[in-house]
Amino acid sequence: MSLHDDAALVLKGYESRYEGQKELRGLYLEHLSAHPDAMWKSCTAGHLTASALVIDPERGRVLLTLHKKLGMWLQMGGHCEPGDDTLERAALREATEESGIVGLRPLEGGPVQLDRHAIPAPCHWHLDVQYAALAPAGAVERISEESLDLRWFSYEEAAEVADSSVVRLVERTRAALDGHY
Repeated sequence: MSLHDDAALVLKGYESRYEGQKELRGLYLEHLSAHPDAMWKSCTAGHLTASALVIDPERGRVLLTLHKKLGMWLQMGGHCEPGDDTLERAALREATEESGIVGLRPLEGGPVQLDRHAIPAPCHWHLDVQYAALAPAGAVERISEESLDLRWFSYEEAAEVADSSVVRLVERTRAALDGHY
């Protein structure tokens, strides 16, 4: 199965009780249908990306990266690569590369949320599929070349430094964890 096919399956099965998510799901599926190259950076009409919020629920904190190009505190994530066979693995690969943490585990249940955001030309949109990744006990982070900084924030601190999309991702991940445990 191709990454494109996996993305379509993931999105067809994605359900969310949150406002706007059903509409985004439909938009993502339409985009995949219209663009055979929708998984790749070369799709200038917009492309799917994969990200993961690294979370340490035992300590009540999340790991955010200060994005080098945007200067914003964000979850780990980015473009899919030819070796990625699923969106979830792409998100975990990105989270591992950007956090330096080995042994991240995906939060069960699939994506936590979808977030569509404008980016500068030549592309116009990132259609981000956002997961959560559980950090193993004693995880030690290591900053990558893609970051200006990498730091653990309590849930409350994250809400003070991050934009509304990241704040929603933290809140929705916490809600999924509460239903999980």
